[in-house]
Amino acid sequence: MKTREEALAYALSFPNTYQSAPFRDPNWQLVRVNGSKKVFLWTYEKDGYINLNVKVDPEWRDFWRDAYPSVTAGWHQNKENWNTIILDGTVPEKDIKRMIAESYDLVTDSPTKRIYEAVKNIPKGKVATYGQVAAMAGNERMARAVGNALHKNPDPDKIPCYRVVNAKGELAKAFVFGGINVQAEMLEQDGIEVVDGKVDLKKYGI
Repeated sequence: MKTREEALAYALSFPNTYQSAPFRDPNWQLVRVNGSKKVFLWTYEKDGYINLNVKVDPEWRDFWRDAYPSVTAGWHQNKENWNTIILDGTVPEKDIKRMIAESYDLVTDSPTKRIYEAVKNIPKGKVATYGQVAAMAGNERMARAVGNALHKNPDPDKIPCYRVVNAKGELAKAFVFGGINVQAEMLEQDGIEVVDGKVDLKKYGI
């Protein structure tokens, strides 16, 4: 990710967001959350590069700054709670997206955040359906939102989305996990038997 357009498009893919240009200087383009109007992404050009300011959990703030020289203390913002990402090509796109997603979650009590917390609670050796995850996240009617959230999973190591199956116990399409048998292999490592692309929900369901 090197362009402002890519960053804005990704930020606007989150629910209830909109783009804003509150200053007379068109260099500043922001993405806010509807209702609260809170900003979770600032974009601007500085020193020949597009920069992104994202809100950051203090526990992760220094991790990102130490991991990449192009992630620095938030420019013109509270340096305790904001980081600047310089889009010079040295920060992997997946980590840029993860930082934007985390910024979004920090400024809103989003269904996405509740979904991720619900998935974290699926124990090893068990699976949950999209509907069950939706109910765990507070709204049993948002099963479709569960699928959308898991497709953007910012931290697969901590959010085990491979433990989520459909109402019939069927696994996701191959592209979701990067290969035909990847989800099945991950479930089998958890001790879950997969037969013809399905899991026995009576045996392994939560």
